[in-house]
Amino acid sequence: MIRIKAGVPRRPRPRSRARRPLRRALALGLPTMWGAIAITYKLTCPLAQQTGLGARIVTSAVFFAVGTGLIVQVRRSLLRELRQIRQIAGAAQNALLRPLPPRLDGLNIAAAQLSAERGAVVGGDLYEVIATEHGVRVVMGDVRGHGIAAIGTVAAVLGSFREAAHDEPDLEGVLRRLDRALARHLRERARAEHPASGAPDPDSPVAEEFVTVLLLEIGADGELRTLNCGHPWPYRLSGTGAEPLARADPLPPLGPFPLPAVLPIVCGQLLPGEALFLYTDGAEDARDARGRFFPLADVLAEVVGQHPLPVPQSVLGSVFTALLRHTGGTPTDDVAILVVRNDRKSKCTNPGARGTARQATTPPHPTNYPQHNGV
Repeated sequence: MIRIKAGVPRRPRPRSRARRPLRRALALGLPTMWGAIAITYKLTCPLAQQTGLGARIVTSAVFFAVGTGLIVQVRRSLLRELRQIRQIAGAAQNALLRPLPPRLDGLNIAAAQLSAERGAVVGGDLYEVIATEHGVRVVMGDVRGHGIAAIGTVAAVLGSFREAAHDEPDLEGVLRRLDRALARHLRERARAEHPASGAPDPDSPVAEEFVTVLLLEIGADGELRTLNCGHPWPYRLSGTGAEPLARADPLPPLGPFPLPAVLPIVCGQLLPGEALFLYTDGAEDARDARGRFFPLADVLAEVVGQHPLPVPQSVLGSVFTALLRHTGGTPTDDVAILVVRNDRKSKCTNPGARGTARQATTPPHPTNYPQHNGV
């Protein structure tokens, strides 16, 4: 019953908070009670003082029951803590790798991540899709290493991208913002790990950190602009099969080397009905029991052959199923996959402009269009 005081309803006390003291009391009181029973029986019960076979059997049964009760209580406490840790990890994942909308500005999207850490829900892979006034911008990245140690770097890169994607009018500016954010994060991390040193230790693991980054911009007419720093090129899925978006050599990963003064942008076209398959190298590097690499290109060709109009959710499920079957359910590296299909209505375009991705000789100007979902 809610009591009214001064015209303001008093909220009932949440059950979870009310039960916390009881749970803590049970967690501490039950083991103490079991121990007290065992000690009391040993010291005060006449049967426990006897040395006969029957007395020994009874004493052993009592201590076995006490030990079983303690084990059960400890197991329940550990399972409760494990559930809480998983809830916290799930909340961290939702804050770090936010669930992507299934549709964004005429694009159909599906994404998922598989962590190599047993029981982990976050790893060293990152992705994000944001609709901006400059176009729909996509980032896919892979931090060196995986698991808990890579989460801080993932947060630094993603946080910078989410701001720069809206602020910077071109992809070059976005990439340079990511590079500065990563450098600042690594300096702060090195200072935290070696506070007595005025400069980062060259032998520190932080000095060897790097991040591969793929930046994509999809214009209103399906025009693609891409910047690649050490990341695998995505595949373009269409009714004719699966082909790499580009074959040019990417720039070095962010971290070890400074960015060049001129950044080469790769341009292309994503026609209506076509999809882009973005992934981290954990997919291609996955091996089976015989040491054979996962045949990603063959799997994608088979998926497109069965479904000429690739559905992102179906592509995602088919590839992950084949990957887990190939590795026996235990991949050795984090795997992230992002599929984006162009569901916009076809416009009159120059047919001769369609072809494989090419490197732009001059930085292209961004395409501006009205803001849509998610802006």
